[in-house]
Amino acid sequence: MEAETRHGRWRLAAVLVAALLALSFVAYYVADDGHGQAQPEVSSLQAEVKSLQAANQALQNQLAAASTQSDQSLPGAEGLYANLSASVVTVQGYALTTQESFFGPITSLESVQGSGFVVTYDGSPYVVTNNHVVSGVTNITVTFSDGNSYPAQVKGTDPYMDLAVLQAQAPAGEFHPLEVLGSAEAVAVGEQVYAIGSPLGLAGSMTDGIVSQTGRTITESTTGVTIPDVIQFSAAINPGNSGGPLLNSEGEVVGITTAAVTDSQGLGFAIPASTIARELPSLVTTGNYTLHPYLGISSAADMTYQLAQATGSNVTYGVLVESVAPGGPAAQAGLIGGARNVTVEGTTYQIGGDVIVSVNGTKVISTDALSAWLEVNALPGQTVDLGVMSAGSAETISVQVGTLP
Repeated sequence: MEAETRHGRWRLAAVLVAALLALSFVAYYVADDGHGQAQPEVSSLQAEVKSLQAANQALQNQLAAASTQSDQSLPGAEGLYANLSASVVTVQGYALTTQESFFGPITSLESVQGSGFVVTYDGSPYVVTNNHVVSGVTNITVTFSDGNSYPAQVKGTDPYMDLAVLQAQAPAGEFHPLEVLGSAEAVAVGEQVYAIGSPLGLAGSMTDGIVSQTGRTITESTTGVTIPDVIQFSAAINPGNSGGPLLNSEGEVVGITTAAVTDSQGLGFAIPASTIARELPSLVTTGNYTLHPYLGISSAADMTYQLAQATGSNVTYGVLVESVAPGGPAAQAGLIGGARNVTVEGTTYQIGGDVIVSVNGTKVISTDALSAWLEVNALPGQTVDLGVMSAGSAETISVQVGTLP
């Protein structure tokens, strides 16, 4: 459409030029005719020529401005990178490591590196990154895309969701904040996404892919923490990408990437932007986030057809409760764990307990789905209604959500 508009303007300019030439020729011919009575017609034609000249010049100015604007508004990934790469930083520091040797433990400082990006809260700029990038790290610095580096301090951390917020001692002109989407439905499976970061120390690298799935649960390999409600995507991610932004086609942050997942080559994972938006105020003002929900289910498994056959259940989806934490919210509400073991396809399960099939009316098909729903929708102190299959009968059990220990 834009190209058609530009072509139309060029055609109009050509018509105006042709009209100018024609009128100029007629004016010259009449003026040269030597008849005094033609003077009024000459004046009229000269006025029309001046009017067309002014219109032609205005159109030329519009075309020049449109051309300049088009050059500045690059399309697709190229435009995103040109506009947003200055918002992404490299996070560096040193961690104390101890290794065993023939002569005993040897302690040394090891360089660590990750990525981060600029956001704002209450009018002040901060850098968001992964907690595992800065946990136990000293002498932290952030390096901007222009090569300038500045010291930074940890403002707040949440190990459970692998989030950290830094405050960098940099001039205001270095900060170019990104927009972080706050809705849990901000990203959809199949959506095009882009990751910018410093994989393997290669600062300012960009990759792209699509959202493969949402609501995943992963285990962060450096800390062993289980993280719910994670985005899975197909863009290439490597060590050093951790903490960089995952962007949509509008340049909005839909997640923060993490590469600290064992055997995840070829897969990318990102903590959703809604988690960042939810936790940022607390991380900045209190240094932590303590509102993660907790049901007190110690062990659980995804129901399958094979498990249903082994337990005599006609439900092939949901969460099989294997054990509950004594005195926890689930135990207090009357949720029952398994009482006997059975081996199905080489895996041992504790069966005979309740099977959770819904929460507040939303169907639950897996432990990932239950964890993601709770993280997004529940807070400590709230009561949720669990739909369960207990000894073959459908029941509703109300549980007051606790706080993650």
